[in-house]
Amino acid sequence: MDLSSILGAAAAALLALYLTCALLAPEWFE
Repeated sequence: MDLSSILGAAAAALLALYLTCALLAPEWFE
């Protein structure tokens, strides 16, 4: 894997984590 692939995968993982938190605990994002 090259650097752009690693960064893309990391960004996708962070986005998925953020969306999961937003769904499970919306009060954190008020």
